[in-house]
Amino acid sequence: MTAVSEAPAPGAVRPPARGSAELAAVIAEIAEDAARRRARGGTEGPHRAIDLIREHRLGAVRVPREYGGGGYTLQDLFDLVVDLAEADPDVPHVVRVHYAFVEELLRVPRTERKDAWLPEILVGKLFGGASSELSTRAVGSYSFESTLTPNPGGYRLDGVKFYSTGSLYSDYIRVSANVPDGKALSAIVPADRPGIVHKDDWDGIGQRHTGSGTTVFENVAVDESETLPFRGGDGQTRPRQALPQLYLHAIAAGILRTVTTESAELIRGRERSFVYAVAEEPRHDPQLLEIVGALSAAAFAAESVVRAAAAAQDVAADVARTSGVDPRLEQEAAVLAAKVKISIEDVALRAATRLFEVGGASATRESAHLDRHWRNLRTLFSHNPTVYKARVIGDLVVNDTPLPDTGYF
Repeated sequence: MTAVSEAPAPGAVRPPARGSAELAAVIAEIAEDAARRRARGGTEGPHRAIDLIREHRLGAVRVPREYGGGGYTLQDLFDLVVDLAEADPDVPHVVRVHYAFVEELLRVPRTERKDAWLPEILVGKLFGGASSELSTRAVGSYSFESTLTPNPGGYRLDGVKFYSTGSLYSDYIRVSANVPDGKALSAIVPADRPGIVHKDDWDGIGQRHTGSGTTVFENVAVDESETLPFRGGDGQTRPRQALPQLYLHAIAAGILRTVTTESAELIRGRERSFVYAVAEEPRHDPQLLEIVGALSAAAFAAESVVRAAAAAQDVAADVARTSGVDPRLEQEAAVLAAKVKISIEDVALRAATRLFEVGGASATRESAHLDRHWRNLRTLFSHNPTVYKARVIGDLVVNDTPLPDTGYF
């Protein structure tokens, strides 16, 4: 690894600009690939899509242009996530940890070690994550059974992780583990390093091809230079984790776009109606049209609140980079991300159910794959319980209780 340069190398590949023909073509190819894989039974992962993300440097969209990145704002990034999710919701989910890692590099104080990873991002390398352990009793705690044991010049990494989203497709994995004194430390290691085993065993009902299953680390060599502090500061000095939380709901917004599109296609493709329907053709049935209108409005609402919350993250991120973390701005961004989750979950799940009302019994055929939307949404929303988020926001509003100091906010 070499430290990031203040100027991109001549001829370096840059990420496509927002609204460009190049970006539109990439997203269209991802959508076509997803459709082909569904037609073949839906058992294959989005390997071609991830290759496209590497080739077109979409992993570097947030890196400033003066370094060779795309210079996207966070609103731009979340717009991209919605677009990608509309094409194939597995794809942006695979790179969620990657974008969170890039944001950390950009927002926390620069060091030689952190700068060393930016050149890898600029040439298309992707970073996955392996933090959660099924053996952890308190989800979100920072105590791990995985260990980093000191060795000359570094450490030996041992442990088993679950919810290793993206690691199956990534070039590097960021792993959380405990050192002998009980503190947590992060290590970033090549995904193909000896001793790492990727078990493609994720069996969730949705987001089935995100590589979110088990990763095993057995006697994995870790150089001292491959370690980072587990968190970028504590309490008020730490940037909050609003980005990965809002990110899941940008994926949901993209899914709702597809729900709307497919509801319209269903009605246009129907030639039969019910004997007691109010119109001979489904496409002119006011009851069915009302449903499609409601689905379109749900998609608009979801995308709108995601963009509003993204704008608050832009403000917090800009201040953090120029003058340090502002706790008030960080909290505002975290609160809005939580409110997005609370506000769209029921709306989105109902929309994915109402899709079947415009299609009749034929819409329930497995070959139609329409159930994937509800399954994917349910899986996304289950990442952390909405009931807890709502309680925290209520406690803040009523009692001015601070947000928990955890990665879920």
